[in-house]
Amino acid sequence: MDANTTELTTPQQTGIASWPHRIKEYYSDLKTEMRRVSWPTWDTVRATTGVVIASVFAFAIYFALIDLAISRFVTKVFETFAKH
Repeated sequence: MDANTTELTTPQQTGIASWPHRIKEYYSDLKTEMRRVSWPTWDTVRATTGVVIASVFAFAIYFALIDLAISRFVTKVFETFAKH
């Protein structure tokens, strides 16, 4: 066996025995990354939430109107062809 083969068979790199080490390393990395996150202020959260809610309602109304227009058009087309 060469040096690369023995490196791959250590418990910290392969197999079930490596899980505790990998989980501990994952949580350590996770905590480090979470410290780097820039968290928004409460005012920013409220403002952006308001924009999202308003946008959702605006799009809902828009799509409801488009759906109504298309359904009326399709109904008229079917009625026109049904009469002939």
